[in-house]
Amino acid sequence: MSKSSVSDFESQTALATKLDKCFYQADQQVKLLHLQAEIDCLLQQLQNLKLQRIASTVKEE
Repeated sequence: MSKSSVSDFESQTALATKLDKCFYQADQQVKLLHLQAEIDCLLQQLQNLKLQRIASTVKEE
């Protein structure tokens, strides 16, 4: 994939995301935002656990 096609794809994806959000009712948008925040939180927790596991492995060596 060329550089321009990657940026085109990203632009199309961003536009599609914005269009999708336009069709959601307000309560659905709130639910979506809460789920996105929860996903971000869970991903952060996973990253922290991974870092803790790496740190404990390094200490044991």
